[in-house]
Amino acid sequence: MQGGKAVVSGNRSLSCGHCAAVCPVDAITVHAMDPEASRFATFHADGRWLPHGEFDTVQLVRLMASRRSCRNFKDKTVDRALLEDLIKIGATAPSGTNSQMWTFTILPNRESVTALGDQVAVFFKRLNKLAENQWLRNLLRLIGKPELDLYYRDYHQSVSEALAERQNGGRDRLFHGATAAVVVGSRPGGTTLKEDALLATQNMLLAAHSMGLGTCLIGFAAIPMVRDIRIPRSLGIPDNERVHAVVALGHPDERYVRVTGRKKYVHRYFESS
Repeated sequence: MQGGKAVVSGNRSLSCGHCAAVCPVDAITVHAMDPEASRFATFHADGRWLPHGEFDTVQLVRLMASRRSCRNFKDKTVDRALLEDLIKIGATAPSGTNSQMWTFTILPNRESVTALGDQVAVFFKRLNKLAENQWLRNLLRLIGKPELDLYYRDYHQSVSEALAERQNGGRDRLFHGATAAVVVGSRPGGTTLKEDALLATQNMLLAAHSMGLGTCLIGFAAIPMVRDIRIPRSLGIPDNERVHAVVALGHPDERYVRVTGRKKYVHRYFESS
């Protein structure tokens, strides 16, 4: 403060907005902020800061534990306003050096989701054919590259069955009948791009549950998009972006009566003496 007014200190800004958030008279504008990013179409956001410790932890944990991977979706289109609000909620996540370099590619209908699924199927057909070559698997394993052999052991059979079902018009075992999807990626330039994108993804998963939508992370779609650049290109994703997650979305056709537990996890302390 100088002469009763706030002045800029330093010569660089992260555009984090802390200065605007702390100003008691709303006198500061951070021009890097997009006002539209905080305006939602399906609900009215409360712009008041929530002090530490004033949210209901019980209900927060209930939301987190109630969110489950949905693999049964109704044949009902997701409103685009909901999809766009989910993206905005995702972008409230933290990011390394406040870079906010994430990107979101929306597939707003079943036809678009199916088109992506078709390309993923082609990728796995090629991979399965390679994995069936025992000589190649053994050679790669001998030179310290066991990935193809591990894939053949763990996934080849189930992927073959899923591909056969897809070809014969059976159950969609990739997107589970979801009527929308979001591909979460990042532009170059940040320090923790993958972590940032996954934090934004988790925001979207929790928000979707609160908005009445089901979600499922589709790892079998994200991996081909990383390995075969032609797939993200087909969605209009530039070559310099990287895909980190694919989220299937839709109106859930399943209900539960209770939350479940988690597997035993590793936890430890380190205390320097």
